[in-house]
Parts: sequence; structure tokens; C-alpha cells
Amino acid sequence: LCLCRWILQYVLYGPLVAKVAQEWREQGGAPTDSWCLHLLLLLALRSLIHQLWFSYANMLFFTRRRRVVPDGVDFHQIDAEWDWDNMVIMQTLLGAMAISSPLFPAMSELRAWDPRGWAVALLLHVAVSEPGFRWAHRALHRGPLFSRYHSKHHSSPVTQPLTSAYGTPLESLVLTLAMAAPLAGAFLVGAGSVSLVYGHIFAFDYLRCMGYSNVEVISHRAFQAFPLLRYLIYTPTYLSLHHQEKDSNFCLFMPLFDLLGGTVHPRSWELQKEVDQGKNDRVPDFVFLAHVVDVVSSMHVPFAFRACSSQPWTTRLVLLPLWPIAFCLMVLQVLCSKTFTVSFYCLRGALHQTWTIPRYSFQYFIPPMKDGINRQIELAILRADRMGVKVLSLAALNKNEALNGGGTLFVDRHPDLRVRVVHGNTLTAAVILNEIPGSVKEVFLTGATSKLGRAIALYLCRKRIRVLMLTLSSERFLKIQREAPAEFQQYLVQVTKYHAAKTVKTWLVGKWLSPREQRWAPAGTHFHQFVVPPVIEFRRDCTYGKLAAMRLPKDVQGLGSCEYTMERGVVHACHAGGVVHCLEGWEHHEVGAIDVDRIDVVWKAALRHGLSPP
Repeated sequence: LCLCRWILQYVLYGPLVAKVAQEWREQGGAPTDSWCLHLLLLLALRSLIHQLWFSYANMLFFTRRRRVVPDGVDFHQIDAEWDWDNMVIMQTLLGAMAISSPLFPAMSELRAWDPRGWAVALLLHVAVSEPGFRWAHRALHRGPLFSRYHSKHHSSPVTQPLTSAYGTPLESLVLTLAMAAPLAGAFLVGAGSVSLVYGHIFAFDYLRCMGYSNVEVISHRAFQAFPLLRYLIYTPTYLSLHHQEKDSNFCLFMPLFDLLGGTVHPRSWELQKEVDQGKNDRVPDFVFLAHVVDVVSSMHVPFAFRACSSQPWTTRLVLLPLWPIAFCLMVLQVLCSKTFTVSFYCLRGALHQTWTIPRYSFQYFIPPMKDGINRQIELAILRADRMGVKVLSLAALNKNEALNGGGTLFVDRHPDLRVRVVHGNTLTAAVILNEIPGSVKEVFLTGATSKLGRAIALYLCRKRIRVLMLTLSSERFLKIQREAPAEFQQYLVQVTKYHAAKTVKTWLVGKWLSPREQRWAPAGTHFHQFVVPPVIEFRRDCTYGKLAAMRLPKDVQGLGSCEYTMERGVVHACHAGGVVHCLEGWEHHEVGAIDVDRIDVVWKAALRHGLSPP
């Protein structure tokens, strides 16, 4: 649906593209003197300005300490602003109408540079655009004009660069007039130039995006050294106050006109200084320590493309041309990057952050890289401990048994840790076990001697469910079997071939299955999975479960990105396990082997705190 909407929007550029194609064919090359071509280039470059500002503003490892409004952008705001580019589209079409006018000069008649035009444009911006926009903007905040035409723009609680282009057609028209007036004046006096068109439009978009970035980019020391400067250029703090209070700071870019009109918010400069000094920064209560999956999915981070990160991850063709850039970033991360913050949300007053180890899944299986990865994880744990983080949960391969014993290595090496290190696999086991129908009496278990496989087998045998454990190691099987109470050991059965499960319709998959291995499952089999990556859904006569996950409580705030392939609001079970650990205030580490006796305890705690199966 989103793709169809996007296509329908940009179909409007069909006539422009056709005109450029015709001129290209007639001239035998790129028509550099075509206004249509320049309009299309402006469209692409203006979109790039918005995207680059958005990426910068959401790079929390750069900007976290200088965020004006500390809240996150939730899915509701993202969906509301989905068509933020409508204003850019409208302005491009209005530009196409303008160039078709006989009063508009041909591109070949224009100079590349004319300083007179820049002077005229600057004069008209200060004398016309700034006071005209402030007057119109203040009018939009009065009576029915606000509720009908401007409240939509103010419905976004946290400003973002994309918010700058979000609003009703009337607002877009007001901005268009403010942008166009200096250009029109320069052209009317015969001083227009190509550089003025590009420079003025880019500067306008740049300042709009800066103001809406929600990240303070102007040092308060500059205002202290040059007091008049604060009235010549607004700041993100200045604009955020307008969005919050709605009764002050109405200017376009120059607070001077708010000063003349008596509408400067009294805390504008004091708050700007506080934000610039990092006083809005908070220590997280909980950290989920993840890692990058692969090169393509690395573009799923929230600071890359919001349209992608706010949806469950899937390979999108539009991202494939960016693969070389993502690959270069991977190399750069291996060489010099440290663990960084990628996203956050709030739950019942507590700040939850996701940090990412700058390593990719395949690198965890390269022996020479293991020590370096463990060092990265250890440094992240020590950093969290110094900051005062309460719980840190290890994701996916960061808790691999062969790598660090499921986190045991770090707890043993640093016995005085205040931060609780959690692998979250107790809740993962609980999620998988609670998916199994109560009528099941026999299951087939692959990955049977892994940490999760062991816990699942020991739990099920206590329920008198027969577990066919696929393993070639009799020693490891017998070790697990001896852990079960004597009266339940008979329910654990070692098998070494897949055909042993040809009559079992409940498969618990902890080891990747090839299509050939799946053929042994009878028709109607359900594959419960705790293997990464998930198996290929080869059998049409069988059903496949998702990876173990939990839906966060309904009162979660500021959540605006999906965790890899999970639905909105759903996180991996190991992430949820850390959340439960934090909510309960448990003081123990959860590392190493899974305590089977705690599986039900953790499951009930999760449900009690509002987490639920997706």
C-alpha cells in the first residue's frame, strides 16, 4: 500500500520527465539549459537534504546529549508524517507552472552567478518573507484557523527534520510564498541566476530542517560572545518551545521579528544553554546489547530510512544499490568503531536503550575475531556499570556459549558488577514451551544439547512429554538425562536420524533444517523455532512458527522502530527477558545454563507486567 501511494505521488512528475527525455533526444545529450531537468534535480537534492538532516538528528551516538525534547518518536507520529514530501512535490509542480509562463526567462538567458540577485534576495527575505511568514503563522494559531489548518502540524510531539514539511496545503502554500518571494524579486529586477535558485532553496530547506532537528547545533557560547546573533538565527530549542507552548516564537528563521512583536518565549536562551550543556541527557535503566546481522540489514537502523526501520525488516530492492556504501561502513566499523546507541523507548518512567556491537553475524564465527568481539562486549558492560545501568541483556550471538559461556565469562571476570548481566534465554524457553499445545505428548527436538535445547527437554520431560532429542553425542545426551528427576528420565530419548521423527507432528527446531531434512516431517507438522536465521518455509503442508518474541506493554512510549523482522511493538524474547528482569528489580545475574525451575517464574512475571505473546 505504501509503495502504491509513493508511485502515485511521483507519477505527477511524468510530464516533466517526458519533457526532459524529449529535449535529451532532440539535443543528443543532457539538456543542461532545461528548467525541467533542474526542477527534477532540485527535487532529488532537496529530498537528500531532508534525509541527511534526519539521519544526523537520529544518530544518537552523536546527538543524544543535545536532544531538546528527550522523548522518542512513536509509530503514530511516523505514520502521520509518512507523506512528508507532499510539500516538496507541490512546490516542484508550482515551479513547473512558473517556468511555463512567458514572463519567466529561459535558462540560456541566465547567468551562473550574479551578486546583485543575492543582495536583492537577502533584502526581500528580511523585509518580506520574515515578517510576512510571522504574521501568517500567528494568524494560523488563532481560532478556527488553528483547528482546521495548523493543528495537524502541531500533532507531532517531537519535531523531526521531516516534520518541517508536514502539514496542510495551506501551510505549504504559506511556506512556498515565503520561499518564492526573494527569488521572484531578484528575477523581476533582472538579477536572477542559476546559483541563486539553488542556493536560496537549499539554504531555506537547510534552516528549516535544522530548526526541526530536535538537536541543539548552535553553541550557547556563540550567543554569549555575540548577543545580537540570537536575534538573527533561531535554534532547534527556540522552535521546539513554539511547538510545545504554541503561543510564542512564531518567526521563520529570525527571532528579531518575535522580539519586535513581543512573542519571544522568556526561556528561549536559558533552555538553549541547558540543552547545549547536555542537561537533558539521562542514564538508561535497561540496555539491550545487540549486534548487526548482515550488510543489507544494517540499513534497517532508525537513523537510515524511517520508512524501513518502522516496518519489520525485509530485503527491499530499493536498498540494494546502497550495498557498497553499507559494505564500506562495515569495514570502517571493524577498524575503528565502538559500541553505539541506536534506539530507545520509555516504559513506566524508565529509559530503555538498544546498543549495538559494531560486528556482523558472520564475524562471530571467524576464530581470530572472537577475542575482539568479547572485548567489545566487556567494554560495553563496564561502560553500563560506570553509568549506573541496572540491567544489560545480551542479544543473539553476544551470549553464544562457545564465545563467552552465555555471559559467564564477564560475570566471573568482574565479580563486583553493579549492572545485572542477563542472557534472557529463560523467557525465550518459556515462550517456546507455552506455544506447545497441551494435548501434545511427543516432540522432536533439534539443537537438543544447546543451552535452550537442554532447558526445553528437561522442562517437557517433567510434564511427561516424550522428547526425541536429536544428537550424535551420547555423552552430552546422558549428561542432560541425568539432570532430570529419576522418574522422568525415561521421557528423554536419544535419536541420531531425522527419520526417527517421521510420525511426530511437533518439531522444536534449534538447529537449521535443510529442505531435505524437513521432508521427514509428516504432513500437518508445526515447526517451533529457536534457530537464527529461521528455516526456509519449504513445506506447504506444514506450518512454521516465528522466532520467540514478546509484545511490549501497551504503555510503552516513544517506540518507533521494529526490532529486525519483528512486528511493531514486538521484541525478541531475550530482549523481553531483560525488560522483566529490570521491572522486577531482580538482583541476580542470569548467565550460563538456564535454571529450569525459573522458567515458569519468569513467564508469570512477564504476563504480570503486561508483556504478552505476539
